[in-house]
Amino acid sequence: MVDGAGIPLAIVLTGANRHDSMALTAVVDAVRPVRQKRGRPRRRPVKLHADKAYDFDRCRRDLRARSITPRIARRGVESSSHLGKHRWVVERTFAWINRFRRLVVRYERHADLYRAFLTIAAAIIAFRARKRFC
Repeated sequence: MVDGAGIPLAIVLTGANRHDSMALTAVVDAVRPVRQKRGRPRRRPVKLHADKAYDFDRCRRDLRARSITPRIARRGVESSSHLGKHRWVVERTFAWINRFRRLVVRYERHADLYRAFLTIAAAIIAFRARKRFC
């Protein structure tokens, strides 16, 4: 899960043969509190943009139960250009992660090692973004 600027907020590893919608609740629950300019740190996002892979009633119910407004593209609808304005941020983050050659091909046999390298890549991406904006 990434924020509006493409900074990784949560990383959850799943098997390659598992559907993306099955890990939605794990990803949302993995988000740590994010500091804001004022008030308490926000635990969960206000709204969540997702592609057509998450277009299930179960996903929408789970998000609404957590007080998150689901913005999910509908299956069977050709034009999802409105949600595409937000989806490119996620694709750009994937491109940033793919610049780390160690992560493009998974050489590690253990998931915890791969997750560690992925976390380091996310930290570097966040550091570079902060450096760019500050």
